[in-house]
Amino acid sequence: MTVPDVSPDHRTRMGAVAFAIAGILFAVYEVAAPRADETTLDGAASWASTGWSVAHISAIVGLILIPLGYGAIRGFLNGSPQERTAHLAAVVGYIGSGLTISYYGAETYGLRAIGERALADGDPSLTDVGNDFRLDPTAMTVFVIGLLLVAVAAVLASVAVWRSGFLPRWGAVPFAALLVTMLPQFFFPQAGRILWGVLVAASALWLAAALWRASQRRS
Repeated sequence: MTVPDVSPDHRTRMGAVAFAIAGILFAVYEVAAPRADETTLDGAASWASTGWSVAHISAIVGLILIPLGYGAIRGFLNGSPQERTAHLAAVVGYIGSGLTISYYGAETYGLRAIGERALADGDPSLTDVGNDFRLDPTAMTVFVIGLLLVAVAAVLASVAVWRSGFLPRWGAVPFAALLVTMLPQFFFPQAGRILWGVLVAASALWLAAALWRASQRRS
């Protein structure tokens, strides 16, 4: 049986690809998500739309891929003083992504079902059910903790990259700065949210390029 190549350089390239795809998916998330008054049938239609599902599934996959990228950074820094910091970034990132995804999953599937029912019945009051579970204290607490851990993980990864001596110091700083603002960006106007998504994509591609070049130097 052929054993896959999982050498450090190969893992680094896989991590670079993970960051690149994650960044693009976050841009898709912000661009594709329909926005409307969510107390009306227009809001229900947005929940039931293909764009809503595409946007939120993109965010879910992006959140899965980001900690894989941190794991690749840890592998690249194996044996260095910053290996532990990168490892912590990956662990915290997995936990943060898991908590955040639980909320996104409810939005993806639950709100779609509520939106479809509201449209079928012609009853905009059904949107209150969706907003009730979105703003449920337990759900919001899990979501906020998840986003805070996503931010902490990004900062830890940025610190590991900055101090590594092997990767460009600024390689992960923009990406970390943008993930720190993932919670407040929900309060941005539509244009601001789309800009945020595009900047996340650009910063993730920059980090991916830095990792890819570093892996080539080791080859």
